[in-house]
Amino acid sequence: MNIILASTSPRRRELMDLMGLRYEILAPEGEEIFDPALLPKDLVQHLARQKAENVAARSRDDALVIAADTVVALGNQVLGKPRDAADAAAMLTALSGKAHSVFTGVCMFGQGKIVVESEETLVHMRPLSPAEIAAYVDSGEPMDKAGAYGIQGGASLFIPRIEGDYFNVMGFPVCRIGQMLADHFGFSLSFR
Repeated sequence: MNIILASTSPRRRELMDLMGLRYEILAPEGEEIFDPALLPKDLVQHLARQKAENVAARSRDDALVIAADTVVALGNQVLGKPRDAADAAAMLTALSGKAHSVFTGVCMFGQGKIVVESEETLVHMRPLSPAEIAAYVDSGEPMDKAGAYGIQGGASLFIPRIEGDYFNVMGFPVCRIGQMLADHFGFSLSFR
């Protein structure tokens, strides 16, 4: 079966490679339809399904499309990717010293099935000084990441612990994806 990753995220590609999967990349087209009334868990599932359906409509019939969407949530307030440096600093200030959730929705579309699930990881961020926030924002790293931070980068210095899947915080819950592939599509993962 031909696997298509509906994402251009370098982190998601890296994690697909880690899983030993052979795949192609086809980015979703058009604007995401974002419903702010949805709870974070429901929102990421909705957005992942949108991406998968968009790519599946432009793919071969025998393809298995895998799409994901990640948000950071402080309570029910969704923090997506920052619009600019000021927005990134505001997000980091809001997260400073608090626990928050990272939700990733995953949709797999293929073999006549649509499977949609989500993963939640609780992330604890230590209190950050204004100087730390400014330096991190100035690095440019927060600008393409939900919640304005990347756990796999400089923000690892800000996070003393998590509860749940580390890879979920990177935007691709590897364990859940492997289980979905096995349970719903008959994949047995190989370790090259």
